[in-house]
Amino acid sequence: MTFGSLVELYLPDMENRLKPTTMQNKRYLIEKRIVPAFKDLAVNEITPAHVRHWQADLLAEGISPTYAKTINNQLSAIFNYACRYYSLGMNPVRIAGSVGKKDADEMKFWTVDQFKAFIPHVPKMPGRVGLSVLFWTGIRISELLALSPADVDLEAKTLWVHKGFQTVEGKELILETKTPRSRRVLPLPDQLCEELKAYMAALYEPEPDDRLFPFTKSYFHHQMQRGCDLCGLEKIRLHDLRHSHAALLIRLETPILLVSERLGHENVETTLRTYGHLYPTAGGETIKKLDDLMR
Repeated sequence: MTFGSLVELYLPDMENRLKPTTMQNKRYLIEKRIVPAFKDLAVNEITPAHVRHWQADLLAEGISPTYAKTINNQLSAIFNYACRYYSLGMNPVRIAGSVGKKDADEMKFWTVDQFKAFIPHVPKMPGRVGLSVLFWTGIRISELLALSPADVDLEAKTLWVHKGFQTVEGKELILETKTPRSRRVLPLPDQLCEELKAYMAALYEPEPDDRLFPFTKSYFHHQMQRGCDLCGLEKIRLHDLRHSHAALLIRLETPILLVSERLGHENVETTLRTYGHLYPTAGGETIKKLDDLMR
């Protein structure tokens, strides 16, 4: 069996098991980054040396280490599939070793003062309110784009997060969040409730299930860039507003478990791995308490 034939078996099998957006990304990486290099080779004749050579070409393109690792993982997944279901003797990617790295180098975030200096300069009301929701709640941009009026309870001052917005092959989809912990009810600050109330009042008779922010991710990128240009702040990513919220919670001495729950992480280990370095060490305070007890 050639590698190309194996992929023709692998992708339809995965199609029935993965979310459309996940499948779209997987298909793109495999067809554009992997198949051209291996398609005509017999699967059982692909060696770790073949893989190492392909990895070297990948790194020579200058792509980011995290992206290189993601592509390499897709190749390994295909060989794991062949080992499990088509009796391939070994996965050559495992022997060749990994490339890249799992986590990005740098996490940027804004302080409250920086965000307050920025937000009045965002030109459009939907941009100002949407970016404020991202900063003050820590939700993902896909979750923001999927919000509907029914998800906002201004009396209880809460936001119900339970779905995400994605575009797959030109189709706009609203999908339920992947994990139970991603579905969460978030208390909202009073001022943010006032901003949402004014924004919703300006909408033309929205239905309860209409999208509250019927825009795209690029719209918010543009609004953020315009605001940064006008106020002189260096632009950060939309996802960095989520990091900014996490950093704010930590500065407010919020317990890590509550930070994890508010961000919708599947487990607290994810939160610690991502933000643990922002927590100040308690070593000095602990030693002082021990000294006090010994007196």
